[in-house]
Amino acid sequence: MNRLRHPAALVLLTAFVVACSPGAVATPTAGLASLGPRPSSPAVVGIVSPVSGAHVTGTTVHVVLSLTGAQIVPATTTAITPTTGHVHLYVDNSLVSMNYGLEQDIPVTPGSHVLKAEFVAADHAPFNPRVVSAEVIFTVQ
Repeated sequence: MNRLRHPAALVLLTAFVVACSPGAVATPTAGLASLGPRPSSPAVVGIVSPVSGAHVTGTTVHVVLSLTGAQIVPATTTAITPTTGHVHLYVDNSLVSMNYGLEQDIPVTPGSHVLKAEFVAADHAPFNPRVVSAEVIFTVQ
């Protein structure tokens, strides 16, 4: 039975490494088709801060999220449920954080940016349909 777990772990590790590579396009489902169909989730994720149109200064932006219908779990596992998982943060459609909480400071550069959050299963792959926040556009001065 342990032999069956290793291929799935290898696929997850490969997807994680690819997703975290500098300049990688965020494709959390790459290499995960072999894990079978994805469950749906009742979760709703939202961005509380920054608000759309916000102007921030400095090299980081403080992100505050809301999550209803599910809870964040600290461990990664392939034993997924519809109501447990993690949050992925995207800036300008690039994955910048795999978060285990509802608040985080993320690095930013000057200019306008698009922020969105996605609640994903505990294996870091998306639910079907995806659980994604509305986009927030903010400007770093």
